[in-house]
Amino acid sequence: GVMKTINVNKLTSAGCRVKIWIADWFAQLNNKMGGDLKKIEVVGRYLIEIWKAVGMDIDGGKVEFLWSSKEINSRAHEYWPLVMDIARRNTISRITRCGQIMGRSEKEELTAAQIFYPCMQCADVFFLKADICQLGMDQRKVNVLAREYCDDIKRKNKPIILSHHMLPGLQEGQAKMLKSDPLSSIFMEDDEAEVNLKIKKAYCLPGIVEGNPCLEYVKYLILPWFKKFEIERSAENGGDKSFESFEELVADYESGKLHPPDLKPALAKALNKILEPVREHFKNDNNAKDLLKRVKAYRVTR
Repeated sequence: GVMKTINVNKLTSAGCRVKIWIADWFAQLNNKMGGDLKKIEVVGRYLIEIWKAVGMDIDGGKVEFLWSSKEINSRAHEYWPLVMDIARRNTISRITRCGQIMGRSEKEELTAAQIFYPCMQCADVFFLKADICQLGMDQRKVNVLAREYCDDIKRKNKPIILSHHMLPGLQEGQAKMLKSDPLSSIFMEDDEAEVNLKIKKAYCLPGIVEGNPCLEYVKYLILPWFKKFEIERSAENGGDKSFESFEELVADYESGKLHPPDLKPALAKALNKILEPVREHFKNDNNAKDLLKRVKAYRVTR
């Protein structure tokens, strides 16, 4: 929720118009929420509330939220011939290599729907007339597929691939956040105590930067958001310090000038400051409150 907002605000501040594709049909293809489209729609509406509450700059038509089911149905005559042409020009093995976009490995047995998914996502780029594809690194294979399709059809203006970093899980060895592990990630509506606990239990060895999720959170969330990272500590432990660059933070951490017991509380405090408007929104707005209640119920029952 925070990284998406940071990335979208960077683009809009640079003069881009952003289309956010609420991919309800794609979630159904990938069997999210048991393939229940009504539940998927609730989750999509919940995500929009999250982005608005945390501070996504949507004023003046800079950001447009589009539901894939509605847009595809309204322009089916444009969409499906495009999907069919992409499918026709690619082999099953080439499409299977894109399975990562759905959180699937190439070795997994995919359903026919999951084979169709990359063809549709590739078509989205052209259907939406996107100049830039801004997605996570896990989506890069299908973006490359879109550029290869441009070669096939002799199209000169290929979409630009702008991939953002994927945040790791908070526990040791977790390359990405795991929905199955509550301590793996921080949810946007977590209360202050939950954030504090998750950061306290996060993997964070003294002096080790590589594979340190706490430092990655500072690099990709805190510094872009606040332009600085503030540490509060006693005078005998070095006193308060404000870091304005990740390189400066790394130098102090590797040298032992900055320790996990000082880093973690500062990180938790900064995260809580970012998330407080979201908590307030979901507490005070009746529509948002109802969406959150329903999404939490889905987490338990799905």
